[in-house]
Amino acid sequence: MKDIFTRLLTDFLSAIVFLVLYLTTGGVALATCVAVAGAVAQVIYSRFKGQPLGFMTYAILAVVIVLGTATLLTNDPRFVLAKPAIGHFAIGAIMLKRGWMLRYMPPIVTDTIPEYVTIAGYAWAVLMFVLGLGTIAAASTGDLKLWAFYVSVVLIGAKVVAFAVQYAAFRWVITTRLRAARV
Repeated sequence: MKDIFTRLLTDFLSAIVFLVLYLTTGGVALATCVAVAGAVAQVIYSRFKGQPLGFMTYAILAVVIVLGTATLLTNDPRFVLAKPAIGHFAIGAIMLKRGWMLRYMPPIVTDTIPEYVTIAGYAWAVLMFVLGLGTIAAASTGDLKLWAFYVSVVLIGAKVVAFAVQYAAFRWVITTRLRAARV
């Protein structure tokens, strides 16, 4: 679990650095330059430590550089604020693969309700796209407090609620099917 939070912090570090610097200094250029430099430094540090870097690491770096450059050219922080949306769209696209969730489920789930797992996988994809659109909407307002609330509370809260609903639904359906099978 600690590894998951470390990866999430690493993935969002450049956005966090940007937000903190922008809110404390008000300087779009400074915050953007430090965030982009930080993202590049993270990749260099990982390579130096011999850590394996996957496609997503380089994709995130490219997004940070492209959006950072757009922010610097336009002096508009909304480009950098849209970064989490791109991640959600990419994850949503990956989640459109039929049955992607099956490999993450315990055997009782995959053996009992594989069709529900497939449907849930598509529901998660839709959720990612909706959250990505919401991120763009929050970023386009230019209100950093709204964006920070959306990214830190709404994005996380929606996923926690979706997970809880999925868990309860799967548990209920599995229990019902197993009881029916015993009769």
